[in-house]
Amino acid sequence: RAFAMVRAQFVVLALVLAAISVQGAVVRQFPPFEQLQMLENPNQRSVVPFADEDNYRLPNETIPVEYDVTLTTNVHTGETKFSGIVKITLSVITTTSNIVIHARQLENFTVTAQQLNVDNAEVHQLTASYEEEREFLTLSKTDLSFTEDTTWLVTINYEGHLRTDNGGFYLSTYTDDAGNTQYLATTQFESTDARHAFPCYDEPSKRAFFTITINHDPSYNAISNMPVNETATSSGVTSFDKTVNMPSYLVAFIVSKFVYTSGEFNGLPQRVYSREGTEGDQEWALINGMLVEKRLSEYFNISFALPKLDQAGIPDFAAGAMENWGLATYREEYLLYNPENSTINTQTNIATIESHEDAHMWFGDLVAIEWWSYLWLKEGFATLFENLAVDLAYPEWDIFQTFHAGSYQSALVNDASPTARPMSYFVQKPSEIALLYDSVSYAKAGSVLNMWRHALTNTVFKRGLYNYLNDNKFTAANPTKLFEGIAKAAVEEDFAVPATIAEMMGSWTDQGGVPLLTVTRNYTDGSFVISQDTYTNNNSYTSDKLWYVPVNYANYDNPDFRNTTASHYLLNQRQLTVDAGLDATSWLILNKQSAFYYRVNYDNENWQLLINFLQSRPHKIDPRNRAQLINDLYRFATSGRVPHSTLLNLLTYLPKEDQYSPWSAANTVITLFNRYLSGDSEYANFQWYVSHLVSDQFDKFGVNDLNGEQHLVKFTRNILVNIACLAGVESCLTETKAKLVALVEQGTAIEPNLQSQVYCNGLKDADEKVFDFVYNKLMESTDQAERRLLISALGCSQNATQLEKFVNSSIDTTNGLRVQERITLLSPVYSRGEVGLLTAIDFLQKNWEEYAQLNTGFGGVNPLYSDILGISAYTVNAKQQEELQNLVDLVKESAYVPDTLQASVDANVQSNTDWLTANREPLVSWISGFRNPGSGSSAVSASFLATILCLLAAVKF
Repeated sequence: RAFAMVRAQFVVLALVLAAISVQGAVVRQFPPFEQLQMLENPNQRSVVPFADEDNYRLPNETIPVEYDVTLTTNVHTGETKFSGIVKITLSVITTTSNIVIHARQLENFTVTAQQLNVDNAEVHQLTASYEEEREFLTLSKTDLSFTEDTTWLVTINYEGHLRTDNGGFYLSTYTDDAGNTQYLATTQFESTDARHAFPCYDEPSKRAFFTITINHDPSYNAISNMPVNETATSSGVTSFDKTVNMPSYLVAFIVSKFVYTSGEFNGLPQRVYSREGTEGDQEWALINGMLVEKRLSEYFNISFALPKLDQAGIPDFAAGAMENWGLATYREEYLLYNPENSTINTQTNIATIESHEDAHMWFGDLVAIEWWSYLWLKEGFATLFENLAVDLAYPEWDIFQTFHAGSYQSALVNDASPTARPMSYFVQKPSEIALLYDSVSYAKAGSVLNMWRHALTNTVFKRGLYNYLNDNKFTAANPTKLFEGIAKAAVEEDFAVPATIAEMMGSWTDQGGVPLLTVTRNYTDGSFVISQDTYTNNNSYTSDKLWYVPVNYANYDNPDFRNTTASHYLLNQRQLTVDAGLDATSWLILNKQSAFYYRVNYDNENWQLLINFLQSRPHKIDPRNRAQLINDLYRFATSGRVPHSTLLNLLTYLPKEDQYSPWSAANTVITLFNRYLSGDSEYANFQWYVSHLVSDQFDKFGVNDLNGEQHLVKFTRNILVNIACLAGVESCLTETKAKLVALVEQGTAIEPNLQSQVYCNGLKDADEKVFDFVYNKLMESTDQAERRLLISALGCSQNATQLEKFVNSSIDTTNGLRVQERITLLSPVYSRGEVGLLTAIDFLQKNWEEYAQLNTGFGGVNPLYSDILGISAYTVNAKQQEELQNLVDLVKESAYVPDTLQASVDANVQSNTDWLTANREPLVSWISGFRNPGSGSSAVSASFLATILCLLAAVKF
């Protein structure tokens, strides 16, 4: 054919291009600041050595059957002291002289024990001894033995104090509309803090029934997991119905003046609780919660197990949200939505986070995990269903684009270390358990589960989950139980699998890391070879790890990305040859919809075919695949696997891109490059290149929010505005600043969905009047989502005096900042450029002791330490490094930072230096050549040849 000869000439040119542009293979470490962070981490604690030979698990000699808990609190006065009585009905499994349970920060115990089902049984006074290290409360009496197969009632009177670190049974406050401080008591028990409210068997597999009674001031109300027992309730005494069989960490109660909105759908009453004055902001969470619960119960084919479901917004809440059975709790910003003022981002966050917690009502609540080593078994499913439930409820949102841009990318980035841990990972201590609340348990597990949902078909996966939930309800399970449920479903649905489900899925849960698939095509016979290796940021790293890898593909002749079932597998093997019969002119893409969890690299010719096609008809390739091509190429280019020119050429298709996930990927790449090049002598060329990529779509989307737009259009516009302003596009800078000035001067409201972009870009060159307006707005706002937005925006200022005022407010206890907000101010300052970074360093040099004493929430890492590490991750030149070192020298001998501070800082700074050494020259050289095609450089030649290739290839495509 005529096109074949033309294409053969193109191939020769492409090979010349590659030979000109390829860089030497060197080890490149990725800079630490590109590590994507989890939305929530409920139990972040300092890193500690792992458990020694001591067993931190409770002995299995006794198990709980039922708890009757009575608590008395005067929280209405702000008093932290509380008293409690817990009556534990327990069964003796093995004869023992001791009953061992958990307690934390409780005191003044008096304990009795009485054997049940025995006439006139003696009431024994027991001695309580406490081991602080393991938090074991041992109950015993000389010459008293608890005999196998007997049942006892143990009654413990005790006292405690409401904590102020947002953990356990804790004190929270807010200011009402009249300016008065209001107090409330609430709980956050996951993973090991139920023991702070009452002595208990505080392990997830030790399920029991709970009856809760709370004595409180009559002006307050109390809510818990179950409905109020009206018969046992009176003024100042609220008693609740007995729970179902459940783990201790899922118990919850709130004593407050909260108000609620209620509704009923699918036969389930639901209420949304929050502080007085926010009733008008509860509707979206209520409506969404009702719809999501219905979609989940339909998908699982298992009804919600409790008679009601409440959602409560807490003013002070360290976790993003918590799945207490029947009473989920949230940060206010993740529950309250004002239709007039809230953003599309807030609306989406509420929908996904509420779905996450609702999914837990099945995964984690109905079926618990045997131990925290299997945390992923509940958090992975919750991560998957925070997206799948929303997709079922609002299919027009196309939510899996945001999943791909968020959780999926976070998992790939954090799983790229040679020491990445497996999903199932042994832990014992509470501090070890807390370390599992990471991207592996959430983002990776959700991505891996989503992979199998596609590979095995949604039908098999859905039936497998029903089997797992139904066969293990009201018990605790492990991964084997999940594998058995899915294997059973495959048989029931007559779906052939190439190996056992345990082998296939176990290869992903029992070893860390992520595969790299390398595709090498045979352009003569149309076949291709897939090779699997472990992907790390070091391209010389080797490993003997192998996975059972599902594969599917699309190509030019069959560009159908809808069927995501696996068509082939690498069955724990290094290579696989696929006789696909591909035309030599046809592009090839593995992993349709980027649904499977791995990276894919292609030979140079296939990359060029893909680039050519994207330049002409990008919409024919699924947007998630377009996004993954960008994400993968960035990793491959900056780790020496492909030439930088391949990435930079591919990005030149972006003027035709109008979808969210590809622009999110491009934004990540552009932002990372900008971090390093913003002070570079070639920065003007970089801005010109970015302007070339973004201008067409920025003009199309504009800076005005429009009614009736598709959900993701608003997200895409926000990205385009940020990129255009970063590139110095004049219309972007002018229009965003004008909107902010109009707000300040005329009171003209900024559209909610554009507030973040307008505030940030408008503040970059704002006078004192504008800056003070936004600063004062933060201090006066009662909207938690708005407050978070304003904190981020104020860090965008490039005026050192303004930034100094902002960071100093973190230690000014007389202003309107909330406790948990104070340690969040420095990050948006030092991450926005050199002015902010040096301002943050100067602030810490002068105020490091005071800053180190800020409240971090329960178990939190000291803010001085975490922010110095954060600053080091953005330190990219000698001046910054010198100032940072002066700060480190000031604090490294203090008790607020670990001995490893200097080494950690040095590692981060060296990582950035190495990145610049490896990547700056090929980047600036290619971009310079792209802007100035007459210069004759190799980069220019490569760009010119690639352009010719694209134009000629478009004749066919």
